[in-house]
Amino acid sequence: MLRIAVPNKGSLSGPASAMLHEAGYQMRKESKELVLVDPVNEVEFFYLRPKDIAIYVSAGKLDIGITGQDLLVDSGANAEAILPLGFARSTFRYATKPGTASGIADFGGMTIATSYEGIVAKHLADNGVDASVVHLDGAVETAIELGVAQVIADVVETGTSLRNAGLEVIGEPIMKSEAVVIRRTGADADDPKVQQFLRRLQGVLVARSYVMMDYDCRAEHLERAVALTPGLESPTISPLHNEGWVAVRSMVPAKDSQRVMDDLYELGARAILTTAIHACRL
Repeated sequence: MLRIAVPNKGSLSGPASAMLHEAGYQMRKESKELVLVDPVNEVEFFYLRPKDIAIYVSAGKLDIGITGQDLLVDSGANAEAILPLGFARSTFRYATKPGTASGIADFGGMTIATSYEGIVAKHLADNGVDASVVHLDGAVETAIELGVAQVIADVVETGTSLRNAGLEVIGEPIMKSEAVVIRRTGADADDPKVQQFLRRLQGVLVARSYVMMDYDCRAEHLERAVALTPGLESPTISPLHNEGWVAVRSMVPAKDSQRVMDDLYELGARAILTTAIHACRL
């Protein structure tokens, strides 16, 4: 059986379980369940703390896992990301009181507080900066006010909480993160069970990004209509009972669907419909 680590809580847990369910896998019904066997798909899921998943995978105890790119880097584990999943996106930035520093080059000799010391220590080393890193769990905004550090490093979304604490973001982002599928570095890249799992998740990602669009148009407008809806390979064209009309079916990026519908209508197309795609293989 393929052994897969899944986040048991936090911002990664819900979206990861939802994606696996969409991919056709059985998911746990109770949050207390730590192990779930899906015999139909020959998969065994282990629900673990997100921060521990990279460690288990790197040790070879589990075949693959879902965790954050940030947690993978922070762990220093011998594992690698093999598929970005597009959720739980975040950006890591430095912040400090105005006038303290203008960039990472000014951090020499300072102390930086963070919940992700692995990420910060690596970033400082990569930039040749000699600074101390202190680990704090939870919110780190108060570390400067309480004299624990001169700089903090944390996830920044809108920056509102930092501004409320009298801090400002400085320098370029430390890193950008999202949920990823990981495996042990050097593991068999062609393992058929892993490849099947990845194809299923890729199918979910594509299905979420596209809609199926159907419409009718006059045959003389077909080329212009197809230019608006080229599909992946090409659209499906079928003649209608009414002479001179054809039915067209094509996959269209979901984010563009309303604009494409407007353009098709202006072109003379009618009966324009979009439907969700629940799964696919490309």
